Formats: sequence, structure tokens, C-alpha cells
Amino acid sequence: MSHPVGALPIPSVPAALRNVTLPDGRRADVALRDGRIAAVTGHRADAARDGAAVDLGGALLLPALVDGHAHLDKTLLGAAWQPHRATATLQEQIANERELRATVGVPVADRATALAERMISLGTGHVRSHVDVDPDVRLDGLHALLGVREAFRDRLTIQLVAFPQSGVVSSPGVADLLDAALAEGADLIGGLDPAGFDGDVDGQLDIVFRLAERHGAGVDIHLHDGGESGTAQLRAVAERTAALGLGGTVTVSHAYALGQVDGPELDRTATALAAAGVSIMTNGPRDTMPPVLRLRAHGVRVFAGSDNIRDSWWPYGTADMLERATVIGLQGGLMTDEELHAAASLVTGEAAAALGLSGYGLAPGDRADLVAVAAGGVPEAVAAHPERLLVLHGGRVVGPAPSTAYPRFTPPSA
Repeated sequence: MSHPVGALPIPSVPAALRNVTLPDGRRADVALRDGRIAAVTGHRADAARDGAAVDLGGALLLPALVDGHAHLDKTLLGAAWQPHRATATLQEQIANERELRATVGVPVADRATALAERMISLGTGHVRSHVDVDPDVRLDGLHALLGVREAFRDRLTIQLVAFPQSGVVSSPGVADLLDAALAEGADLIGGLDPAGFDGDVDGQLDIVFRLAERHGAGVDIHLHDGGESGTAQLRAVAERTAALGLGGTVTVSHAYALGQVDGPELDRTATALAAAGVSIMTNGPRDTMPPVLRLRAHGVRVFAGSDNIRDSWWPYGTADMLERATVIGLQGGLMTDEELHAAASLVTGEAAAALGLSGYGLAPGDRADLVAVAAGGVPEAVAAHPERLLVLHGGRVVGPAPSTAYPRFTPPSA
């Protein structure tokens, strides 16, 4: 007979996940084969049982969660607790991080591994991580994360962004380091506040987009600059994206300015971003956040990331992307079931599309990168960020912990 959640053994490669609730509310049985979804059919309680099937008792089944913006090299997980140090400026914060990085005593790879393990246990199957590339650390962090990426290749998909944390134009030698990072395995090139940090919008964007074009890489730029300075930079990014035909491969992360302007300035910026195919990443920041629903109404792809998790930038962070959807929902005033579905899409389909993932979803032929959640539906999963019952990557069980019993889930009455 099939194995109900909560009983051992759980097959390491299930043939099917029976009695699941799909995001649209239907009960279904999902057949798996060769690491992919083979079929999705209506649940039949009287169907013949397969000893390699897992009965999920009506739990919600989602495609694996996607963390669209993390910093695996910065986390302090795996190291002793570090009290947060207050700083007044971005430059001071970077200097503080550099000092802590030299004294923490736990290698980047070990700390990144601790965070990656936690991500997997919570149902994340894909993550985009920025990694510092600057004259101090050079490519050391990248090399560490390339090793982590390889070690986790069967459990977690990791994209790496070469991130110029100390600036591009204002930091001699960084352009060459970014070039080398892309040649050695980074998937994307990053940027940082072209106006506010480098003081040279065209200079930074010239370098970033030239290297992206040379290496056939995507772009993901941190933009904290606010107000109309920020929106002008967003339109500059959109203009270059359109001119080079890079639509769908360019992201601006944070984009606080979109939450600080209104009316015509917001609308014309959103229109430019949508037309160029530039995505916006938000982590639901403590200050101003891009208006998710309004940007979506303009056709802008918005998705979510965890950003910093237990590092020198802030002491918070759990790596739970459903919790991240909760945070964004609270910040953005997303309350109705329809809006909670929108919040969930920020950590599932919209994030997957922004990262260019193929074969992502719950349709036959899609990769069996899946997470079963102790909730009766998507709105509940966002509002309560509940327990993860089963995590699959490429059809194999990778979490929460294949060697131990899974907690039982009592579904709502039909």
C-alpha cells in the first residue's frame, strides 16, 4: 500500500504522490518517472495502491520554492552569533562587513553549506545567490560558492551573480575581476547603485552591459537609490536592456524608488520596465517596497528573494520562502485569497520565470522539483507559512529529512 505521510519508510524515489491538493484546489494523484512529472490525474481513493507511492493526505503540493536573491557567501549560519553593529551609511556597512569577514573564523563554504541545507529543508529547490567580487576578496568567494554549487547540484539549483559590493567605476580593477568571474563560472553580472555609490550611471552600466553581452550572461543590479534618481536609473537600465535585446534576462533588485514615487513618474517607469522585459526583485524591505500589484498591472514581472540571512547586514532571516511571501504580503497589504495567490507566485512561478528556469511547474513533463506543505490551499500556505512535509528535487526525496518520520497533516474536511 502507499506510505502515508508520518509513517516510515518513505521511498527515496517515489513513483507517485497521491491525494494532494493542487494550487487550484483540485485533489489529484501525481505520477513521477525519471525525475519528472509523468501524469496528473484526479484523485481516486479506490485506485490500486503502489508500494512506491506516498499518500499526502490532502496536503498542498507546490513546485519547489524559488529564492530569487540571496547572499550565500555573507551568511553567518554555522558560526557563533554575531551582535549586529549599527552603521549610518552603505559605505560604513560594507567596511563593517569586510572587518567581520576577516575575523568570523568559519570558511565561506561551510557557512554557505549550512544555509543551503536549511533552504532545502524548507522546500527551496532553486536559488540565485550574489557573491562579492571586489579588490579585497577578489574571486575567493566565487570559487567557494562554485564548489558549493557542485556539491549541491543534485539537491539545489544555484545561480551565481558576480556582485561588485565595493562598486564598479569607483573601485579600480573590479571590471577585470567581473570579467574573470563570468569566465570562471558566474552566471550573471551584478551592479550596485550606479549613481549613489559609483556616482557614474553611464560608466557603471556601460561596463555591466558590455560584459553581459560579451559573456552571454544575465544582469542583476542592486538599486537602493530612491526617488526620481532611482526611477531615472531604472529607465536607463530598461533602455539598455531593450537596445541589446536582453529582455527577460535583466533584473533590478530592491528598486526602493518604485515605492517612493507615484502618479506619472511611477507609471512611465513601470511602462518602460515592462516594455524592455526588466524584472523587479523585492524581499519586502523594512522601508519602502515596490508596489507589487500595481507593477504587475503594468506587466512588470515582480518576484521575491530572501536577501540577507543572519549576516552583518541584519540578524534576521530564516530562509523560508513562504515566510518571505508572508512578509511581502503584510508590507504590500495583500489580504484577499486572490492577492495571497499573487504573493505565492512571487516565490514560485514568477521567480522561476525571472531566473529562466525551464520545466518548472506541476504539468506533465515538468521536473519533479516539488514541495508538499501542511496547508489546505495556497492562501493558507502564505498566511501561515506552515510545515514542509516532503521535498523532492529531480524526483528524489531531499527533505525535510528522509531518514526520519514526517509529521502528520490533518487536511480540512472536504
